[in-house]
Amino acid sequence: MTETHLVFPQLASLYQTLAPLAEALLRVVVGLWMVPHGLRMAFGFFPGTGIRQGNLRMLAVDLDSWGYRPGWLWAPLIAATELIAGPMLALGLFTRAAAVPLVLFLIITNIERWRVGRYFWNKLGLEYTTMWLVATCYFLVHGGGAYSLDRLMGWEF
Repeated sequence: MTETHLVFPQLASLYQTLAPLAEALLRVVVGLWMVPHGLRMAFGFFPGTGIRQGNLRMLAVDLDSWGYRPGWLWAPLIAATELIAGPMLALGLFTRAAAVPLVLFLIITNIERWRVGRYFWNKLGLEYTTMWLVATCYFLVHGGGAYSLDRLMGWEF
C-alpha cells in the first residue's frame, strides 16, 4: 500500500484510534439490520410496516408466486439467514461464515429489487439493498475486525 499524506497530519492518531470503532459500529449495524426484517417476515412482528407476510407459510406462498420455488424451502432459509447470521455478524462471531449467506441473500434481493423497481428505493428498487450488500461484502473480505468475538477468541477464517 502507498502511504497516505493527510492534509492535517495531526489527526492521524485520532483516525487510527477511531477506525476499529467505526468498523465495529458498521458491523453491528449491518448485522442487526437483518433481525427486524426476519422477525417481521417469520413471526409477524411490526405489523403495518409494508409487507403482507406475517409468518413463514405466507412468505412461502409469496416466494412461490414470485418464482422462487419451492417457497416452503426458501422461507425458513431466509428467516434463518436473517435471524441467525445477522446477529452472528453483529457480534463478529464466525464473521466471514455468517457473511456468506447474507451476501448470497442480498445478491438475490438485489436481483429481485432490480426486476421490481429498478434503481430507486422508493420504487422498491435496489438502491437501498445494494448499500447493505456492499457493507456485508466488506466483512466477508475483511472479517470481524479488532472488536469482534472472532478476534477475542483468537480465530479468523
